[in-house]
Amino acid sequence: MRVVIGEDEVLLREGLGHVLQNDGIEVVAAVGTAVELEIAVARLEPDLVITDIRMPPTHTDEGLIAALRIREAYPGMSVMVLSQYVQRRYATELLDRGEGGVGYLLKQRIADVRTFMADVRRVQAGGTALDPDVVAVLVSRASKTNGPVGDLTPRQREVLGMMAEGRSNAHIAARLGTSEKAVVQHTSKIYDTFGLPVAADDHRRVLAVIQYLAASGGGDGESL
Repeated sequence: MRVVIGEDEVLLREGLGHVLQNDGIEVVAAVGTAVELEIAVARLEPDLVITDIRMPPTHTDEGLIAALRIREAYPGMSVMVLSQYVQRRYATELLDRGEGGVGYLLKQRIADVRTFMADVRRVQAGGTALDPDVVAVLVSRASKTNGPVGDLTPRQREVLGMMAEGRSNAHIAARLGTSEKAVVQHTSKIYDTFGLPVAADDHRRVLAVIQYLAASGGGDGESL
């Protein structure tokens, strides 16, 4: 796997590169601005881009805008964004194309190297990875709406939350202390509630996440 990193904090940029390389991943470029990130991606065409959301010069959403442009220009390229904050709008914008290969993680999760690397590999393979704290905010907001998420049972919302994190049926079953068969039944109910068409399982999960995010409403989100 070939990765380009966009992060303006030097220590974090170098730390990310070190973590990735220790796990056998090739870091082909590590840059400090969104402009440099897009140039590096165009030149190197990596398998995965990992970028901070807030980058110079304004430290608002330059990294996110770059990530969205990269997704538009290179549809097969996976993108993972990192942030210090939970922002519902950012997560929605990343996922609204209805495709996988995207991740939104909080920076403090990088300290859990094993989980972080599993998320990196899942996103690069075309899956999704949302930080549990991002998911918790989305579930709380979505469950208060009159949309389809509000029609789910508490257990189905739990399952949906872990689906949004990108977890497999086996992982969800282990977390909930139940069987994979029970998880499949819950996911089937979620698909039915959202009116999702029959499709490959991974794609249906992405669609479920998008419905779930849409139900949570707009706005800039909350800072942790």
